[in-house]
Amino acid sequence: MINWFKYSAPSTFYPLAGKLIPVFWTLTAILGVVGLYISFFVAPTDAQQGEGYRIIFIHVPASWMSMFIYCVMAFWSLLGLTFNTRLSGMMTSALAPTGALFAFLSLWTGALWGKPMWGAWWVWDARLTSELILFFLYLGYMALHAAIDDPRRADRAGALLSLVGVVNVPIIYFSVKWWNTLHQGASVSLTKSPSMASTMLWGMLIMALAFWAYTLAVALMRARTIMLEREANTEWVKHLPDVKETA
Repeated sequence: MINWFKYSAPSTFYPLAGKLIPVFWTLTAILGVVGLYISFFVAPTDAQQGEGYRIIFIHVPASWMSMFIYCVMAFWSLLGLTFNTRLSGMMTSALAPTGALFAFLSLWTGALWGKPMWGAWWVWDARLTSELILFFLYLGYMALHAAIDDPRRADRAGALLSLVGVVNVPIIYFSVKWWNTLHQGASVSLTKSPSMASTMLWGMLIMALAFWAYTLAVALMRARTIMLEREANTEWVKHLPDVKETA
């Protein structure tokens, strides 16, 4: 059995992250190429939306990741407030920029999709508005964290915002069921069979996995940088080979 608790300290997590980063970059490249090929060259043309529907292979996985990353941030925040672990705040702040990127990508591709389908770039639809709020929550977290000089205090303040803001995630997901919304319902559900061709579903799921691998690769790289900045005066950082070479 692997003792995962030993990786809760930056000194042990740093080398583990260094080993995992190339793995996740490789997965990102492979899954991205396969997913894009299926999405744009294998998946059939939609009977109602034509070729324009293919933007969903970027839009839907980006939307999923924007919500998933915020939930992971809330999880790390809860761990940080409960156990006062340094790694929790580092991982939360490392994930936030990527979550904001996916939220922005979700909104932008949604606008590109909405114009030909709905006739408008933007409407104050329940799902669109709640996704916009999620984007602002990401920006608010990063701004709040940057405004506080003490990293530990910044982590605690950001953790509180993450935990309060996570209530918006189920609102995004269930908005099309709770309100009369212009946005179409979910094409993929855990309780129902998918309402799309199998190649469409596979293209979407593989793109989601590619985005997931990308998130891990970038977040781990960012987390290692944060660790070096915060732990610069510790013995374990001083004994790192790469730090010695640049010192």
